[in-house]
Amino acid sequence: MSGRLAGKAALVVGAAGKDNMAQVIARRFAAEGAKVAVAGRNRAILDTLAEEVGGVAVECDFTDRASIFAMVETTREALGGIDIAVNATGWGLLKPFLETTDDDFDRMYALQLRGPFQFAQALIPVMQDKGGSIIQVTSATASIMFHDHSAYMATKAGTDHMLRTIANEFGHLGIRVNSISPGVTETPMTAEAAAVPGLMDAFAKGYPLGRYGTSQDIAAGCVWLASDECFMTGETMQVNGGLTLRGNPTKDAIDASVAAAMAQQG
Repeated sequence: MSGRLAGKAALVVGAAGKDNMAQVIARRFAAEGAKVAVAGRNRAILDTLAEEVGGVAVECDFTDRASIFAMVETTREALGGIDIAVNATGWGLLKPFLETTDDDFDRMYALQLRGPFQFAQALIPVMQDKGGSIIQVTSATASIMFHDHSAYMATKAGTDHMLRTIANEFGHLGIRVNSISPGVTETPMTAEAAAVPGLMDAFAKGYPLGRYGTSQDIAAGCVWLASDECFMTGETMQVNGGLTLRGNPTKDAIDASVAAAMAQQG
């Protein structure tokens, strides 16, 4: 099969939500010629996607070290190796700082910082002979502010910096390690917010390219990071339409936009 990823074996984690970002990435990788393993917690959804892309499904709890290592080993055996690994798991907790509990923070840390750390530990031995590309989906909020998002932002920022250390240490093995940073993205997770009149309009004004992103935008970025054309490591690719040039709207601006839209609707 021809394509930019022809002959490569890819693992995409976080694909257990119908039409979510990880599923879009998996479909794009398959369309580019890669053999694809999709991983997450919901086996039925994974099986459906794996059949669609001609790949394999692997169950994994990304907060559990043993489960992460087992997922990587199962994928290596099924695909004959791993050339590309993408982690697109996440939990979009929105909660005021003083109301964020220890349990909230521990759950966020386990999924969004410790999980990526252990994922890389599992992948390096698998990739060390032939090299490969490790890609982490992080967030523009790792570097720009957003209200009621402190635990999420802290773990995403920590992961970005952690990946730099891994890229520095293992680049001599031909292993590239990068993150990709969306802003507000049109996904099933944001569908509820998008249904609120005026809410997404408040964000769209902050994008120099005039719109917020889609999962297809992120998938396109992942294809380049995964391809042999990529000569970059230890970096965060800002695939967010220039949002980081201006920043997210404040809570007051969002509230005002929603109120104005509701007033127009009568």
